[in-house]
Amino acid sequence: MFGRCYGMKKDYASFVLVVFVGIVMALAVLAKLFFGADIDSDWFWFLAGVGLVFEGVISFKARKRFDRKYEILKR
Repeated sequence: MFGRCYGMKKDYASFVLVVFVGIVMALAVLAKLFFGADIDSDWFWFLAGVGLVFEGVISFKARKRFDRKYEILKR
C-alpha cells in the first residue's frame, strides 16, 4: 500500500501510521485541555476516522494472509 518507507516492510509502516495518528490525537486533546487551544472537534473526528481506516486496512491484510496460509478445504 505505501511502498517501502525507509526500508521498512509495508505492514510495519501501516502500524507506525496508526500509532502516529493516535499520538497526534492525544497531543491535540492535551493541548486543548491544558493550554486552552481552540481545536474544532471535526479535526478530532477526522483523525479518528483516518486511524480507523488504517486499522481496517491492517486487519483486512492480516485476515487475507491468514486465509491464504490456512486455506479451508470444502468437502
